[in-house]
Amino acid sequence: MRRFGRLTAGLAALILSAGIISGARAADAPVAVAANFTEPAKEIAAAFQKATGTSVSLSFGASGDFYAELAHGAPFEVFLSADAERPRRAEAEGFAAPGARFTYAIGRLVLYSKDPGLVDERGEVLGSGRFHTLAIADPAIAPYGEAAIQTLTRLGLYDRLRTRIVQGASIAQAYAFTATGAAELGFVAQSQVINTSGGSRWLVPERLHAPIVQDAVLLKRGENDPAARAFFAFLKSPTARAIIKRYGYDVP
Repeated sequence: MRRFGRLTAGLAALILSAGIISGARAADAPVAVAANFTEPAKEIAAAFQKATGTSVSLSFGASGDFYAELAHGAPFEVFLSADAERPRRAEAEGFAAPGARFTYAIGRLVLYSKDPGLVDERGEVLGSGRFHTLAIADPAIAPYGEAAIQTLTRLGLYDRLRTRIVQGASIAQAYAFTATGAAELGFVAQSQVINTSGGSRWLVPERLHAPIVQDAVLLKRGENDPAARAFFAFLKSPTARAIIKRYGYDVP
């Protein structure tokens, strides 16, 4: 595992001003994380704990499901969504601290297969008919699933392929279908396969779908929690940004 650098002076000041010192908090701040961001979030949380002595509790799932839970009083303190719309709504509807929202990553969509010879460099396999099932995340609740539908539509293939689509409850389940071979092809997040050897893949051109802008928001329940505020600040640190970039995301 790579070694993480020391905190910058500015970030250290933010954390100290939030009232956090090593070992000062026993309970973890609960953080809702979009499924595509699972691995980078784990690394960022580990770096945060190493730097501050404070841990956070990560939950992973579809952004739409998390938003529904927030609307029903789920006790999350930070929300890392796979889109910008739900954090904006959280802010507008009073679930989030005003003015704290920011874009932490811009995601990329990948067509992936565990079969090393199936996906070509232009994604032409989609129109070839040489597969039976295509996994995507549920577009109603998962932005990567929505981007997959947009891609198929702009390629003029959605009507032809709709009967071959299997939907996962999140991008994590769509990836699981594809990685196990239950689906021959899958639209997944680049972060899920960037460290995976073998198989075949096509990085979907960004012109084929709306940008996957991923926003983070400090929730009302976290406003008075020093751990939540410090973790939210840490997401903007050079250490966190380096991790995010390493998983194939663009960082504003």
